[in-house]
Amino acid sequence: MRDTVVLYPGLGVSHLLPMVELSGLFLRRGLAVTVVVVEPPAASTDASSRVARAAEANPSIHFHVLPLPPPDTTVSPELPRDPFALFRLANAPLRDYLRSVSPSAASMRALVFDFFCIDALDVAAELGVPAYLFYTSGACSLAVSLHLPHKQAEVSASFGDIGDAPLCFPGVPPFIPTDLPENALDRDNKVYRKILYTFERVPACHGILVNTFEWLEAKAVAAIREGACVPGRATPPVYCVGPLVSGGGEAKKHECLSWLDAQPEKSVVFFCFGSMGSFSKRQLEAIATGLEMSGQRFLWVVRSPRRDGASLYADDGHQPPEPDLRELLPEGFLERTKAWGLVAKSWAPQVDVLRHTGRRARSSPTAGGTRCGRG
Repeated sequence: MRDTVVLYPGLGVSHLLPMVELSGLFLRRGLAVTVVVVEPPAASTDASSRVARAAEANPSIHFHVLPLPPPDTTVSPELPRDPFALFRLANAPLRDYLRSVSPSAASMRALVFDFFCIDALDVAAELGVPAYLFYTSGACSLAVSLHLPHKQAEVSASFGDIGDAPLCFPGVPPFIPTDLPENALDRDNKVYRKILYTFERVPACHGILVNTFEWLEAKAVAAIREGACVPGRATPPVYCVGPLVSGGGEAKKHECLSWLDAQPEKSVVFFCFGSMGSFSKRQLEAIATGLEMSGQRFLWVVRSPRRDGASLYADDGHQPPEPDLRELLPEGFLERTKAWGLVAKSWAPQVDVLRHTGRRARSSPTAGGTRCGRG
């Protein structure tokens, strides 16, 4: 039996695909790879089909869907929508699965997990398996995130209340507070507190895999390795494993790629706002009106508006249904623009679109699909 590396991504395609790309590094070194995917708490044929497509396109990787335990009805009749809480709940079935596939910890070389899965550290420690964080957003972002708990402890106020005085973080140029993510501007924001908790735990990892290469972000990588980002604590080894590039789409070609084949070279604007890019019906209508008035060739990925009360994170498993384009977009829009535009429902293969050869699409500067590395 070959030694195995277990990869444990967060929910959603923007977390799954980078893990699939990372798996190639381990496969080329003769290791077996298992990707453990948590079953979304809400039924989602879209999520299931993406896992199925990834498995079909990568037959050398073993995929396992991890069922979640029933919710604690004394607390709530439903599973948590908060992804951090959801993955904490998944620790028990993850532990059971890892024990079943690898009774000997020696054959499991590592557990590599996503940002949202930080509490899997507890499972790895219990089983004696080395645990590694896989960080897809680059070394500069990692340097800021690791130093954030220390910096927040130095500042008595919220970052949003300290004006435009530059913030200084190790390894990156000074920046103003409003350059931080919005939830980091309020020290009492619930999501922000969970982010702080996550990065306070990262030094307990055996190592950090970063989707970058050292020459690109040399100062940030050096600051992390030298311990400047977590003063007073040991920093785990940092491994630059990027750039990770998709090995090439899915087994079945997406219809939007066939449509791109027929477009003039460099003529298409690609609008892809990522898994968090869910707009209201009114906002979608405004975007559609602007596109139609521009006359510009476009490829636009539209997701259904998120229902009231849904998590801030679109990857929380409570996925919106497939969008009804005729209900969401202005009447007649699809017919009037079909000669020069295409609207894709929910998702498009962003990497394949951006590297489309011969007749290449150019990315809109407002595209948000790369916030975690892949859209």
